[in-house]
Amino acid sequence: MSAPTWRDPVVRAAGCVLWRRPPGPLLHAEAIELALVHRPKYDDWSHPKGKLKRGETALAGALREVLEETGHHCAPGPLLDTVHYTVQGHPKEVTYWAAEATTGAFAPNDEVDRVLWLPPVAARERLTQPRDRLLVNALLTSLHATE
Repeated sequence: MSAPTWRDPVVRAAGCVLWRRPPGPLLHAEAIELALVHRPKYDDWSHPKGKLKRGETALAGALREVLEETGHHCAPGPLLDTVHYTVQGHPKEVTYWAAEATTGAFAPNDEVDRVLWLPPVAARERLTQPRDRLLVNALLTSLHATE
């Protein structure tokens, strides 16, 4: 008889609310643009995120997922929130950071076919899940705190 395999019942993932400064001086936090990714498998708009690899820290996973899904490197900022929900009967938690895009360019891939850069108000409207809209608020709060 083989020994049972332990498995974490929670699916752990991480991502970023990716933002960039517009050309010219940053007048206030609302002047930024946020990156939203379109996932054709789910036909939804969300922040870049994904499951953690075995042994990977949440921050390392978040930065990897941003690069894989958007083609952008980024500078991580404050921890925003950890969101909890259920997917196909399994609990999932996704930890998010604020992250400023630095270099890179998007190329469509199997997971993400489009990236949009939108001002916060338009990003809130485009996001599919209400829980993702709350992350926009958390990002803006964190940026106001550093102004």
